[in-house]
Amino acid sequence: MTRENLRPGEKAVSIRTAAEMTGVEIHTLRYWESEFEDFLHPIRTPGGQRRFRGEDIQMILTIRRLVKEEMFSLAGARKWLERQNSKAA
Repeated sequence: MTRENLRPGEKAVSIRTAAEMTGVEIHTLRYWESEFEDFLHPIRTPGGQRRFRGEDIQMILTIRRLVKEEMFSLAGARKWLERQNSKAA
């Protein structure tokens, strides 16, 4: 596994585990990776498999909340995340 983005002791999980942890379907996670490419960055194994870190799981939960609970469109959720990033900067 590529560990360049892992902190010591941090474990990255498979897409299946990430889906189970967040309640988001695997195909949706793949789609969100392209739709939210500025915010969601799972690492890849040498074989190309996705591995999700804690920060990725948190971002998935945020996107899920925005889209499923607060009824944002994907574009609206992206804009909301962009505004949050610019406030933090």
